[in-house]
Amino acid sequence: RQCSVRGRRARRALSNLPPSSSREKRKSAMKLLEESFSSKGGAGHLRVIPETGEDVWQIFNLVRAGDHVTASTFRKVTREASGGLGAAESERVRVKLRVLVELVEYDGDGEAIRVKGRNTTESPHVKLGAYHTLDLDVNRTIKVEKEAWDVVDVARLREAADPAASADVAVLLVTEGLANLQLVGGATTTHRAKIEKSMPRKRGLASMGYEKALETFHKNVLAAVLRHVDFAKIKCLVVAGPGFEKETFARYVDAECSRLATNAGGGGGGAGGRGDDGAALRALAENKSRLLLVHASTAFKGAVREVLEDPSVMARVKDTKAATEVRALNDFFETLASAPERAFYGPAHVFAAHEMCAIDKLLITDALLRDANAAARRRWVTLVEEVNGGGGTALIFSSQHESGRQLGELTGVAATLRFPLPDLADAELPPVEF
Repeated sequence: RQCSVRGRRARRALSNLPPSSSREKRKSAMKLLEESFSSKGGAGHLRVIPETGEDVWQIFNLVRAGDHVTASTFRKVTREASGGLGAAESERVRVKLRVLVELVEYDGDGEAIRVKGRNTTESPHVKLGAYHTLDLDVNRTIKVEKEAWDVVDVARLREAADPAASADVAVLLVTEGLANLQLVGGATTTHRAKIEKSMPRKRGLASMGYEKALETFHKNVLAAVLRHVDFAKIKCLVVAGPGFEKETFARYVDAECSRLATNAGGGGGGAGGRGDDGAALRALAENKSRLLLVHASTAFKGAVREVLEDPSVMARVKDTKAATEVRALNDFFETLASAPERAFYGPAHVFAAHEMCAIDKLLITDALLRDANAAARRRWVTLVEEVNGGGGTALIFSSQHESGRQLGELTGVAATLRFPLPDLADAELPPVEF
């Protein structure tokens, strides 16, 4: 094909990984213990310790059926009672198993993955070929072996090792009586807290009850922020929502910070008078310049994308993966509305546009790559490789971000073009067969 010869730059992805010594100097959340690839796109293995939920998500996207995964696990073992008398006894034994993967599942709430497959390790407790499920979560050593590490796998490793791309943005969506706190990372959006409070009417005899309820609500929201937001890791804290509740809450935060300063010598009072809350409130007071107030149409979780589109927020987080995805999806929708002959979605139209070397920016979800069979994945990976190698840009959207979910609803793949293809816009194409 015309574009295939342009894939050399992308195929150099494996050789372009920085040497292990330089990676160790980077502030990487993913602890890389060992890496060995036999050749470009060839067999090899990786040993890592995921230290955050974001790392667990990255590993989930790396592991596929046919890979081998090695990790410590527990197995229930039944032993006969001594002398053959009495009931058999059972206990949980810690073993290290190497499993040939058949199924991988992600638990977003528990920030863990379950890897099911057949044991390939000689063990006194687990037979060769017996099925076992490895439960993998943070702070556990994991070894992943593949017959072929493709360019998308390698790009994901680079992303996991890039502290700028994975920097968190804390988003507090708030309206009267309702708040949702979320952390937006490079690959995941994690819902950390939901605070609800029934609010009395503002007028009449109920007004005093309203003020008391509002005070309680603000106290609970601030407690959630202090518990979940670490200013050493985030770029900014965005407080967003409809109406004026965000400003009201910001004034409450100012008052608590001032109270902390006043009582600094006395050791008490307010939300930050004691222990960890006091340290967290001091950190918030020292970083108030990183607190942004922006409008959002709702305080529900789906408003995160709207918040990231705000120019003041975008200026702070423009180098993060989440912000890049939001900009790219907005550009696609704007092009689709203003020049539909330069914007297409769906596998058939996207592949057809690529045959004409027309793709400027490719948007594809990680779910499409992850859920594909081996033949389909190879074709998607080749598409990503050739778009990058031909001077275009391929963006792999996280399905854990709101923008990735929206792209997923739009077939999971879309593209903006270098030049218009009006004939393609009018064409009815058969489904792509992988």
